Amino acid sequence: MNSVSAQQIDQELITLPSDQDASGRTLGDEEINLVAEAIRSGTLTSTKGQFTKQLEKRFAEQVGAQHAYACASGTAAVHTAVAAINPNPGDEIITTSITDMGALTSILYQGAIPVFADVDPKTCNVTAETIKARLSEKTKAILVTHLFGNPCDMGPILHLAKDQNIPIIEDCAQAYQATWDGRHVGALGDIGCFSLQQGKHITCGEGGLVTTNDDALARHSFLFINKAWGYGDENPDHYFLAPNYRLSEVQGAVALAQMEKLAAGVNQRIRLAEQMDEAIRDLPGLEPLSIYPGCVNTYWRYCLLIDENILAGGSPAVGASLRKKNIASAPRYIQKPAFSCEIFAKQRTFGDSRFPFTLARPEAVDYSPDLFPGTFEVLEKILVLPWNECYTEEHVDYIAQALHGAVKELSGGNS
Repeated sequence: MNSVSAQQIDQELITLPSDQDASGRTLGDEEINLVAEAIRSGTLTSTKGQFTKQLEKRFAEQVGAQHAYACASGTAAVHTAVAAINPNPGDEIITTSITDMGALTSILYQGAIPVFADVDPKTCNVTAETIKARLSEKTKAILVTHLFGNPCDMGPILHLAKDQNIPIIEDCAQAYQATWDGRHVGALGDIGCFSLQQGKHITCGEGGLVTTNDDALARHSFLFINKAWGYGDENPDHYFLAPNYRLSEVQGAVALAQMEKLAAGVNQRIRLAEQMDEAIRDLPGLEPLSIYPGCVNTYWRYCLLIDENILAGGSPAVGASLRKKNIASAPRYIQKPAFSCEIFAKQRTFGDSRFPFTLARPEAVDYSPDLFPGTFEVLEKILVLPWNECYTEEHVDYIAQALHGAVKELSGGNS
């Protein structure tokens, strides 16, 4: 669709599939049958059941990792990965300024300091250059987030990490089956984290997965998820401080059935994103996120950068125009950088202690805006559109037509 008529723009309202209910999810008889089988077995704990173990085996094979462990949430997955790196109190973990809070509180719970790196304003992701600017002798790990399903430019980041002998944690919560140089995210760094939350590529409501090719990190991850109890050991014990982050067999059964639908769902998301790219290619003031050469974006969401110099009111105005067509969106995504939230701005952690911020270098907790130009540019421009595997070509046409209408409205009719 290279052009859109006024008649098309004035089309009747439709309701798009939503990943918050059945309309935008692939949940069906396959999940119901496995859940029924799990319930009939009478064994709902993953320590003795079969479904979660099958999920872990299947997921490790799909990612290309030697090990995968299921856990209670995406936040639990990041917490497990951070714990496996085993930071000392006051150690620093470099991460992104645009991310879910669950990927940051996990660092604080282990007594480490999140040190924020700026992002590339064209991709919303950290880069080797922005990470390097935040390195210090206290850097314990680098946590990269493949935001919206769009992989980071991992080549330079892997080179930097190897040169500095610093492990990489990959937050792949939004990036199932995304690839860099033909390799799946989650198996590029030292340890990867995925989410099975309601709105992700696949779901069991809440849940997470941890992947690694490192036997020591795998062992620590397995133990951390299980209260550090050495299941299967000759003389098991609780070896260190750790929570119970296990997934239940009911959740494992749902996620296992979802795994069989993952590839088809990802392919649909990509195909329809390419259709959208073409449909809005010539629209002024709209620019899709850039994708690094050799990378495959698997589109947890479809994102646009809005030029307010061309479209009056910028991303909020475009979002408001789309709402008239019953199309939800998230102008400016998280609204403000993660470090602007009170947990960081007021250092609210454990009681009144401010721990672990009391151990931080002043430079590590310097959130001056001039250190994050890319972050503020992205949050000013970005418009996040919902996206799921239940969309059809007609749905994409509908959204594209609405975007044409928004451009016409906000550019003074000069599009």
